[in-house]
Amino acid sequence: MKASATLASNLQKALVDLIELHLQAKQAHWNVVGHNFRDLHLQLDEIVDSSREFADSAAERMRALHAVPDGRTATVAATTLLKPFPEGLANTKDVVDLIGDRLDQAAGTMRDIHDEVDAEDPTTADLLHQYIEKLEQYSWMVRSENTTV
Repeated sequence: MKASATLASNLQKALVDLIELHLQAKQAHWNVVGHNFRDLHLQLDEIVDSSREFADSAAERMRALHAVPDGRTATVAATTLLKPFPEGLANTKDVVDLIGDRLDQAAGTMRDIHDEVDAEDPTTADLLHQYIEKLEQYSWMVRSENTTV
């Protein structure tokens, strides 16, 4: 099977958001400070690892479909839908909200493209399901840090 221009474009959208999520989570990992630092620091590395793995599998799926992934920094910076991560140190409470938002944004991109992807290639849509499930689980787990009852 060869990806249509629409399928390739949709997968590219997912790819750049996953690359950007990986980079932003690593930035947060390096610069988070405050209460419960260690737990969040370690959890951010889990998000980094999953995002990097998801980006790699998305790019490899694109190649399997004869599409050309573009993970260059200029492309990622120009096309990601994720908001920029602030520079400098960030306290754990803020990082929870910032990373939770980025996880939701990345999952949202995949939800937005899902139906078009599924219409053309259900196998690739299955990958999106896996990414969405894990990103939304991470969002819940990260955001639980700031949740009160």
